[in-house]
Amino acid sequence: MITLTENAVLELKALLQRKGASDTAGLRLGVQRGGCAGLQYTMQVAERCEEDQTIEQDDVRVFLAPDSLDYLRGCHIDYSHDLSDSGFKIVNPNAARSCGCGTSFEAKEEGVEPGYDSALDGTNCS
Repeated sequence: MITLTENAVLELKALLQRKGASDTAGLRLGVQRGGCAGLQYTMQVAERCEEDQTIEQDDVRVFLAPDSLDYLRGCHIDYSHDLSDSGFKIVNPNAARSCGCGTSFEAKEEGVEPGYDSALDGTNCS
């Protein structure tokens, strides 16, 4: 369902250690309305909520919020060490397009081809 790169696993392990998280904590990933493209990712170090789906890979856990599963199915999580934009990056096959900042996206609609939207070129990211 969701995969993590080696960089993402290493950074998540380091993050959990820095935060002093318990052995059962992980990265809770969800999607909510907002951002400059309509939907935005939420991420937090947390314990598993009862309804969450859990993905385990290389001794780290990602908890998926149940109301976000359709948006997250098939995602690939990486960690980038860019000078100006380090952090977890989500490659989402369910996104018709993403904002220039990479933290928000527009969901694909079956049979609809997304057009260019200048609001999503990265100049309006907050």
